[in-house]
Amino acid sequence: MKYLKNIDFKNKRVLLRTDYNVPVENGRILDDWRIEASLPTIEYILKQEKSKIVIISHLGRPEGKPDPQFSLEPVAKKLGELLKKEIIFIKDILSEEGDGIIQSLENGQVALAENLRFYKEEETGDEDFAVNICHHFGVYVNDAFSAAHRAHSSISQIPRFKPSCAGLLMEKEVEELTKALKPAKRPAIAIIGGAKIETKLPVIENLAKNYDAVLVGGKISVEAREQKTKFSENVILPDDFSEENFDIGPQTAEKYKMAISSASFLVWNGPMGKFEEENYAAGTKAVLQAIVEADAYKIVGGGETLEYIHAEKLADKFDFVSSGGGAMLDFLGGMELPGIKALEDSK
Repeated sequence: MKYLKNIDFKNKRVLLRTDYNVPVENGRILDDWRIEASLPTIEYILKQEKSKIVIISHLGRPEGKPDPQFSLEPVAKKLGELLKKEIIFIKDILSEEGDGIIQSLENGQVALAENLRFYKEEETGDEDFAVNICHHFGVYVNDAFSAAHRAHSSISQIPRFKPSCAGLLMEKEVEELTKALKPAKRPAIAIIGGAKIETKLPVIENLAKNYDAVLVGGKISVEAREQKTKFSENVILPDDFSEENFDIGPQTAEKYKMAISSASFLVWNGPMGKFEEENYAAGTKAVLQAIVEADAYKIVGGGETLEYIHAEKLADKFDFVSSGGGAMLDFLGGMELPGIKALEDSK
């Protein structure tokens, strides 16, 4: 797989895929950390003489048709504030107007195209759609690790037609999560929680091969007990639960805290319970505090988990915060990610 350092961006029109799937309410962005995470790649490319960038991304699930509540226009405004420069907004990247904007971009200019998921062809992985988007560009950069597990047109098809590389965020994600697959520091502890047991089982089973212990919480731990799921001996399920099984119980929280405190390497994905309700947040709070206090290398990811640590303003206590939810899980589960495979196969 090629990286930014392997590509000459001089005098190039660059197509950059990011993940700007950020929370927006009434046109206001509630959390801009995904946008901030893309800035180093944008700035790196713009430092190359006579380069210009068109950014493509998705937001939400508009089901293949335009929907104002999922517009990327507020993102363009926020990106402009962060970069301290005007961001040209392309309302329809396939229109004559969009085509004209792309071709007339001046050196150093940045444009952001409207939500790719306004086109049904994006999620179906349509080849023609990919060609129509990328034909004006000299190089494609994928910096959207969190969408790399999707075989969507902008992720898996464009690298077939254009010289392609990973952005700085994608490069860092692959580097850090590769460390997490086979941690060098011991003891190594993984904490896996959340609600979707079908997505978490492959991760638990794969990590159990290389970790001293995998601590399981959340709804998946309840279902694992109910279904009498068989795990290896180093996979630890809760001994007790809170009322209605909406959180791990106090005995389990203490047990998990003790295990975490002994670790030299930690990876965490998924809350221990229904943390958004105060009555069921104790387990997740206890685990977070134990991780923060542990003298270990710490990696965290997953949408709900990140929501919680950002709310607690403790993201800076981790050595690496992954932007991926499903992508992180697939990577740690040992699965092939279409976005990474496409970059590896690109010429």
